[in-house]
Amino acid sequence: MSERLKPGDTAPAFTLPDADGRPVSLAGHAGRKVIVYFYPAALTPGCTKQACDFTDNLALLAGAGYDVIGVSPDKPEKLAKFRSAEELTVTLVSDPDKEVMVAYGAFGEKKLYGKTVTGVIRSTVVVDESGKVERALYNVKATGHVAKLIKDLGV
Repeated sequence: MSERLKPGDTAPAFTLPDADGRPVSLAGHAGRKVIVYFYPAALTPGCTKQACDFTDNLALLAGAGYDVIGVSPDKPEKLAKFRSAEELTVTLVSDPDKEVMVAYGAFGEKKLYGKTVTGVIRSTVVVDESGKVERALYNVKATGHVAKLIKDLGV
């Protein structure tokens, strides 16, 4: 089970391939706030809803100084298919080894239909301009999460 992050922690550095295989790093967003969200699988109903909500609110978030990066264990090819099928503009990156998910506390035991399973924990971590965790939200709901996040951030 991975350790969950708390406000004030230094956000773990990462560089992961995006849907086109290009490297995306947290350091590449230095000086901006970054919403890093973790989701179980591209092209599934809940994850699609969440990715579409982020895409629909990307301009609003960017205007408030936030970049958004979605992380899943899917391979870049599947992310490209997801992006194309749903017309997503949010940055999606691949973490097939789940190392970044573990570092962020977004992989471990969770309840699924009443059973305890090991997998991706739907999570959102807001990182400030200096690379510190501002908010760490775990076991978030796919539906309504982006709207609540925008409200909570005061955007």
